[in-house]
Amino acid sequence: MIQTVWPYLAVMLLAAGLFPAVERYSGWRIFNVLPPIVLTYLLVTALAVTGLWQNNEAIQAAQSTLVQRLVPALLFLLMINCDLRAILRLGPRVLGVFVCTSISLFVAFIATYLLFKRLLPGDAWHPLAALSGSWVGGTANMIAVKQAIGMSDTHLAMSLLTDALCYSMWVVVLFSVARLAPAFNAWTKAKSSSDMEVAETRKTGPTTPDSVLLWLGMALLVAALSSWLGERMPTSSMIGATTWTILLSTIIGLVAAHSPLARFPGASTISGTLLISVVAVLASQSNFQGIAAAPIYLLCGVTIITIHAVLLVGFAKLFRFDLYLCGISSLAHIGGVAATPVLAATYSRALVPVGILLALLGYIIGTGYGLMVASVLSKLAAP
Repeated sequence: MIQTVWPYLAVMLLAAGLFPAVERYSGWRIFNVLPPIVLTYLLVTALAVTGLWQNNEAIQAAQSTLVQRLVPALLFLLMINCDLRAILRLGPRVLGVFVCTSISLFVAFIATYLLFKRLLPGDAWHPLAALSGSWVGGTANMIAVKQAIGMSDTHLAMSLLTDALCYSMWVVVLFSVARLAPAFNAWTKAKSSSDMEVAETRKTGPTTPDSVLLWLGMALLVAALSSWLGERMPTSSMIGATTWTILLSTIIGLVAAHSPLARFPGASTISGTLLISVVAVLASQSNFQGIAAAPIYLLCGVTIITIHAVLLVGFAKLFRFDLYLCGISSLAHIGGVAATPVLAATYSRALVPVGILLALLGYIIGTGYGLMVASVLSKLAAP
């Protein structure tokens, strides 16, 4: 069992590079169904569950630091080639997908409770109410709903466990369905959001080792600066320092994208490397301990996601939404600010800012949404 940080980092780098290398040199057809980033997530999750590394203080600190620093750096690099005009052209479609996603989750939570009502007596609906706050916003929204409805700490543990396990499952699904986009969009008669005319800035030359190092240095510096500024920005129960950090790094990247700096080569190379590395680190935090204590809530979580997916597909057919926007909106609700840009980047770089904005919107409405679900569930639970 790995007990120190450096061997853990070595495993993360090896896992992040393994499947891209195999795809490059083998050309196996499996990668047409499961892209390298999905296989990386599954591999690292499996290694985490088998206990390859010890979940001690040092490794937890390394995981936290890597996510806190690499995600803002990744967002900065991903923004470099983004054209804001292309984002604005999405317009009402983006908000329409977000609203439909919220509605589908609301119906899914209510329907799931009605299905399992006999197995959730008394105040056992509390974890579902708190989970609804998290699956529109984030953990902060879950805690806010918990405090508002007086939920016990035991029930909070059930919400957190269901959130973590079902979220991990749904991330894999959303990464995997990317290859189905052409068929899905033909069925819904939707224009793919990846077909937007994103203005790519002409580079001054090929990517070189020095350009890679300069971009990496700039990205880490922007991440550190964004974190420093984020800690000094006003916060609330909805928006914390981490949210500010992500928002600031995105803004700095968008500003850089409209400057001569965008012509400097190497950003795409580094962003692709950081992307799969971040996915590996996120997967390494998977924790399946305590699963036997909450089987009913895990079943509820799977049912909620299933109903949500079916309804969202129906909305996509009705309003001609494409698969990429549906996937990003879904993870913006269930995954939050940190995970959504990673998924969006695997779909299309042009959609990264969309994912961030939708996730931030979820944070804003998450607590109110959770309290609304709690109000309905409490009435349904009344004898």
